[in-house]
Amino acid sequence: MYVAIVPNRSSPPALLLRESFRQNGKVKNRTLANLSHWPAARIEALRRLLRGEFDQAADLSVAPQLGPVFRLLFVLHRIAEGPGIGRALGHSRLAKLGLFLVLARVAHQGSRLSAVRWAEDQAVAEVPGLGKFDEDDLYAALDDLAARQARVEKALFRRYLTRRGQPPRLFLYDVTSSYLEGEKNELGAYGYNRDGKRGSVRWPPGSSGTS
Repeated sequence: MYVAIVPNRSSPPALLLRESFRQNGKVKNRTLANLSHWPAARIEALRRLLRGEFDQAADLSVAPQLGPVFRLLFVLHRIAEGPGIGRALGHSRLAKLGLFLVLARVAHQGSRLSAVRWAEDQAVAEVPGLGKFDEDDLYAALDDLAARQARVEKALFRRYLTRRGQPPRLFLYDVTSSYLEGEKNELGAYGYNRDGKRGSVRWPPGSSGTS
């Protein structure tokens, strides 16, 4: 099969899909479809297909090659830009590793070693701008965050004031060992309280901590 261009005197040429065949020892052609209404890019793709340029791509014996996962890490990175987490942490390699730990905690929730293994499938070079790293690098990033914790918290708080215009009414930090008491909380549920408080609820329902 091939794409034939048939000139017309008073109109654009016709683009026809044709095939050749033998009949009574003679080579003849017949039209299979009129492609004149197709866009030029699709016509060119069909020409390349008929020439066999895509045969290797359709070969099922060739294993597909997959690159690093881009979408998840990219979306989380963009979400982190809203409260200014990346800006508060800084632009050093340790700061970028710290940001990666935050993103990995949201999506992966594992150990430092498992975060390194998780990064092998993620586009860490394209999104956070990191090369290869190991768990020792992540622990070094944690030490760096601990040393700069007060400055990072103040930067995030200033960012919040800039966005909202007033300080928050309630600020929860590391609520895994905290609890709140009140009445008529439709979202609360009784559960295990790690602090030994009896008759208190856990938040969110299903978590190990209470609030």
